[in-house]
Amino acid sequence: MDTLSTLLENVHLYETKYYQLKICGQGAYSLTKKDVIVFYLVQSGELFIEVEGISRQLASGDMIMVPHSYHHICYKLDAANDSPIPIDPLLNSATESPIVINAGQPEAATVILIECKYDKELTRPLLAALPSILPDYELQSQSRFRIIEAGGQFLTLESGKHRVGKTAMVNHLASILLIECLRTHIERLPAATESWLLAIKDPYLAKALLVMHDAPHENWTINKLAEVAGMSRSSFAERFKEVVGVPPLTYLIDYRLRLAARYLRLQQNSISRISEIVGYASDSTFSQAFKRVYGISPRAYRKEHQQMDKVH
Repeated sequence: MDTLSTLLENVHLYETKYYQLKICGQGAYSLTKKDVIVFYLVQSGELFIEVEGISRQLASGDMIMVPHSYHHICYKLDAANDSPIPIDPLLNSATESPIVINAGQPEAATVILIECKYDKELTRPLLAALPSILPDYELQSQSRFRIIEAGGQFLTLESGKHRVGKTAMVNHLASILLIECLRTHIERLPAATESWLLAIKDPYLAKALLVMHDAPHENWTINKLAEVAGMSRSSFAERFKEVVGVPPLTYLIDYRLRLAARYLRLQQNSISRISEIVGYASDSTFSQAFKRVYGISPRAYRKEHQQMDKVH
């Protein structure tokens, strides 16, 4: 398995919702979404998306991902200075598809809007390394995502039927879109970037990242990780910290505890078993490490999340 696939193995999207929007006229519209990843797939027409002051022009066949911004604006060029109208109430009360915005005006664009929840703890370092909009470059015709047409057709088909397994199918499609955005972003990262994601395509560091995520329970040391990477101990430690931003074992401990937090929220394994899965020799050692980061014991953390929705 390649490194990105391994890093994403425990990243799950769930409670995916999708809407087909027919945007008419020249108005500007705003959308505010909390703790969700949003995708826009443009089926026809053109429009602009603005997130945190960054604007992207989209045309038929284009897709963008908004990974971690609550508020964004859609508009036609002629409406760039208009006060945006919130469409959240319209989406929340929609009972049929497509949803027509500003009915009676000439159609400007048809868009599929997808939103999905995610495991915030496991996904946090990944999303924190991403720009406000993906891809973070102006789209050109040759760089459009080929998956868009098939994805749009699939969602349109699913929206009109109520077959068993529908929820799982839509969640998996959202995951595919996430992977497509991420790998395109990583492939285009310049060598001089400060993003730790550069390590994923580093021929040496990628090997170490892969084994840490694939087998976090192993007793990894700097020497063992350097051997996996095919580097000397000092060169590996220096290069890893320079690219990723933290020493290798600090990264490993952080991942182990984020993974443990997920298992605790899922309520499927005993604390002793979780301790083993993430590589701690004893429950007490695991509890001390977990409390240093999360401020409470694994048992208290589990109890705190018993009344919350489970992460799927």
